Amino acid sequence: MPTSDDVRRLLTLCDLRHPDGRIDWSLIAREASRYDGLERLYRGEVAEHSREAARSLPLLQGALANDLDRAGQRVDDEIDLAERAGARLVTVLDDDYPTNLRLIPNLPPFLFMLGAPVDSRDIYAVAVVGTRKPTERGLGVAAAMARKLTEHGVTVVSGLAAGIDTAAHRATLDAGGRTIAVIGTGITRTYPASNRALCDEIIDRGTVVSQFWPSSPPATWTFPRRNVVMSGLGQGTVVIEASSTSGAKMQARFALEHGKQAFLVQSLVTSQPWARKYVDERGAVEVATVDDVTARLLAPERVERTVSSREQLTLNLAL
Repeated sequence: MPTSDDVRRLLTLCDLRHPDGRIDWSLIAREASRYDGLERLYRGEVAEHSREAARSLPLLQGALANDLDRAGQRVDDEIDLAERAGARLVTVLDDDYPTNLRLIPNLPPFLFMLGAPVDSRDIYAVAVVGTRKPTERGLGVAAAMARKLTEHGVTVVSGLAAGIDTAAHRATLDAGGRTIAVIGTGITRTYPASNRALCDEIIDRGTVVSQFWPSSPPATWTFPRRNVVMSGLGQGTVVIEASSTSGAKMQARFALEHGKQAFLVQSLVTSQPWARKYVDERGAVEVATVDDVTARLLAPERVERTVSSREQLTLNLAL
């Protein structure tokens, strides 16, 4: 895994620690994406004027003075672990960072991947998510949605969890489609362990993505962050079955906050008050067929133009 000095410096920033807290990774990602952003971060400066920037700036300055050597060694160890696992690393500094992900404000600064690269074909992507304890009907709806999205040439994104996620990945693979699994652990781990064989098959025929250090175990805080990336990688999220406290509901909220589509299947809207409220008050879309989903997807060329326009605006503001 050849790694440039700038990439190593970016990752080192991500592991800097301060006794009073951690520097927000999304802030690092946004700053590093700006013109001369990496150099500015290493001077203990940020261009962004936000509450998060104000909170993180003194932490960054203190950590730069006291923690660079330890963080640099951690980065070397994690890169070595990823190399031994056969993973590749993509960062916000790279041209091949996923296009859809660049459009969200809370983007991760780096991704480790196994399998095929995420590329331009994956701009036309939709996440299919839901509960880990689905009904038989829910499993059938998830499989049918994933299969029909595949027939329309859509990449199916999900989270490798038991239940709806597993059904979506399985149906996509069986239909000969492309699927991306976004995991809530480091790239060297599989959670749940029961999906090891499915994970291996996705690596052979799709992509497994992690935004965490390769050695990271599952934790309660990693799965909400995983949902952010699942939302970001797609143009929208289809929720099949989900309670009011589920991660799938959270992902529908993330999709709306990201300016993406939140697609809620009719049976969910009928059975869950939160889903009806999302449709009536928050801009989610009730869907009955796959055509209700694909009709609202943007052509990849339009998404690429949007990203290019934002990058040019950022460059102009910096000059």
